[in-house]
Amino acid sequence: MTPALEELQKQLKQLPGIGYRSAERLALHLLVERPERLPGLVAALHEAARSVRRCGRCGNLAEAELCPICADAKRATGQVCVVENVPDLAALERSSAFRGRYHVLHGKLSPIHGVGPDQLNLATLLERVATGEARELILALSNDVEGEATCHYLLECLPKSGVKVMRIGFGLPSGGGVLYADPTTLKSALDGRRDYS
Repeated sequence: MTPALEELQKQLKQLPGIGYRSAERLALHLLVERPERLPGLVAALHEAARSVRRCGRCGNLAEAELCPICADAKRATGQVCVVENVPDLAALERSSAFRGRYHVLHGKLSPIHGVGPDQLNLATLLERVATGEARELILALSNDVEGEATCHYLLECLPKSGVKVMRIGFGLPSGGGVLYADPTTLKSALDGRRDYS
């Protein structure tokens, strides 16, 4: 094996869900079986790294100041679904059960892993509440200890009046995340949300 191939495999193996064999198969596919695909992949990676950033309002992925969801005037205003990460947002969007806006925390509180409030996208959420942009928050965080701790922390930070706080219903399995739920389960969870204040 050449050093360049070894380095490519090493980099591919760092991606989620890619083990040694998958990394080897991908590297050989790109270099030996389909080398014509390599320039397109490299160009797409460079372009994404150059142009994709966080939405200035919600934390979703964007190529402009606002993501397509925040920029969509047809989305319901006032109702904000708070999620842990972008894949959770994408899963909820696929369910077509929610037509409001989102806020991505980019994680959840986890002192064991060194994740405190300062590492989360909380300041812009609190600003959205303070300005009246978010009048109802739907907390769609994982049904685990860290998800519950994050929900409780948010409740402590929010003003005592002026914002309604709901928690999604738990059609989701305990310890499970939004990302792995099917659209029907997500719709059921959103429809079964409850008052959390």
